[in-house]
Amino acid sequence: MKRFEGKNVLVTGGNSGIGRAAALAFAKEGARVVITGRDQSTLNQAAAQLGEKAIAVQNDASNVADGIRLTTLLEHLSLRLDAAFINAGVTKLAPFDEVGEAMWDVTFNTNVKGPYFLIKALVPLLNPGAAIVLNGSINAHIGMPSSSVYAASKAALISLAKTLSSELLSRGIRVNVVSPGPISTPLYDRLGLPAEQLSEVAKSLEAQIPLKRFGTPEEIASAVLYLASAESAFIVGTELVADGGMSQL
Repeated sequence: MKRFEGKNVLVTGGNSGIGRAAALAFAKEGARVVITGRDQSTLNQAAAQLGEKAIAVQNDASNVADGIRLTTLLEHLSLRLDAAFINAGVTKLAPFDEVGEAMWDVTFNTNVKGPYFLIKALVPLLNPGAAIVLNGSINAHIGMPSSSVYAASKAALISLAKTLSSELLSRGIRVNVVSPGPISTPLYDRLGLPAEQLSEVAKSLEAQIPLKRFGTPEEIASAVLYLASAESAFIVGTELVADGGMSQL
């Protein structure tokens, strides 16, 4: 039997990159998948790949009201969740002396505030035994230049997994984090760097990874499914680092 047969799963930011790979992996394992994202065209493409049971909802991860609307929709559909991958986020990089308040607000609203209040709204819809997986980052650990705001937002998310684990465990809900290293996703194309500079950044990052390559979205999706499945039933409040050894060696 497939691991998620007959189960309902939410993947925020499920229209691209790691989120899309995770959504496809959940669907392959039998789940009915709800995906969210800001771009309707990529949402439609992802939903077509996921099959007729999939539900695609246009949603801004930074907007608390959007999160409440999402949970209201799920409630209206009488759809309770067995797992949620809180994946949607943004990466904004800038040297410390160039960081402005707007960059801080966009990053923390999307990576911390939105997820926090979405989880709060989702709790009544989570079945006993449900799992929440947060998408962290090794940037919370390695002190990479120009990542001060992004790294701080991911550190907050990792901390949140530990405290929410304590608070939600009595409801039978587990919370864990997967923290990827550099992954080959469209995210890098959205950094706003010229192609030549982007190539140099990629080469520099690869040189710091013991495996000498970027990870794939599918590799992170495998970690997400493990943390969301019964196979990890004894794992609570833990961060699973998947970075090719970059932060460990």
